[in-house]
Amino acid sequence: MQYQRVCLEALGYTLPSEVVTTDELEHRLAPVYERLQLPHGRLELMTGIRERRFFPPGTAPGSIDIESGEKAILASGIDRQEIGALIHGSVCRDFLEPATACHVHHRLRLPPDCMIYDVSNACLGILSGVIQVANMIELGQIRAGLVLGTECGRPLVENTIQHLNEDQSITRKNIKSLIASLTIGSGSVAILLCAENLSRTKNHLQAAKVLAHTEHHALCRSEGLESFMHTDSEQLLHAGIATGAATFSRFLEESSWQADEIDKTICHQVGVAHRKLLFDALDLDPKIDFSSFDHLGNTGAVALPLTLALALEAGHIRAGDHLALLGIGSGINCQMFAIRWQESCVLGELENAERKRLDL
Repeated sequence: MQYQRVCLEALGYTLPSEVVTTDELEHRLAPVYERLQLPHGRLELMTGIRERRFFPPGTAPGSIDIESGEKAILASGIDRQEIGALIHGSVCRDFLEPATACHVHHRLRLPPDCMIYDVSNACLGILSGVIQVANMIELGQIRAGLVLGTECGRPLVENTIQHLNEDQSITRKNIKSLIASLTIGSGSVAILLCAENLSRTKNHLQAAKVLAHTEHHALCRSEGLESFMHTDSEQLLHAGIATGAATFSRFLEESSWQADEIDKTICHQVGVAHRKLLFDALDLDPKIDFSSFDHLGNTGAVALPLTLALALEAGHIRAGDHLALLGIGSGINCQMFAIRWQESCVLGELENAERKRLDL
């Protein structure tokens, strides 16, 4: 997919205030650690994740979507009446029906002819929404669109801890399938895309490439946050890297970029082992990358775009950079984007008047 008139205009994000360290989680796992004689510090050593954040218990993802969406709209300076599509793309959502996007659309006061729906695609849901909105803009169907999502990882982590401590059938071998659940964190992000003639930043989306190796669809499965996530982490890691490498070669062809022309990268945030193997496989210098997994954990579909927002705030990405977004999700699916960056518009905090208006 190649684009001529689509810009990634602005981002808004929301981080929970509660920080939970991996050390704290391991202390709570003392019963199973002692029974299986597992060394304290194992989880952080394996993943490189020292902490993650959680929203308060019972938080509805849509309520945080509203805040992040408002930030993206304000950062862009675009009239909200120009927004022709709203997509909620995180794993977490408020209800089975109606779409979480309905509540968010209402609270953000978007126009009634705005197309609204939820997208589910594991850790790539928000990126899938970006492709859909970009296609609509490129076809001239809409002038601007908003893609957002909020992951609330607390229930999955809490339920996993309880299960590990109470289930006496768990062994050193089968505990491995549940470890990935303990890496999950929470966060929220919104991305506003618009047509080039509406853009102030001129951050041109040049190309996107997707690839599906669905023979690996059973390597990571979850029946919901009230259940557990079962992951064959080792097989998923290697199959994901192989799929990423296969996608990357196609991505370079689609974007007409050479690998050494890529100035900066943002990847899905899984852990230290995944990052090292991915950059080895793609023959890229990890210095061009920006990561957040060490202090945010794996925030699902939010992980890559949220890390992009943080990288922009940190000044990691500069005008003129060739920016590659490298998404790999269970399924296994890959989605990669080529963006020629010019100007950053990111908002992480709202003024008190705006928070009051949104009743936050």
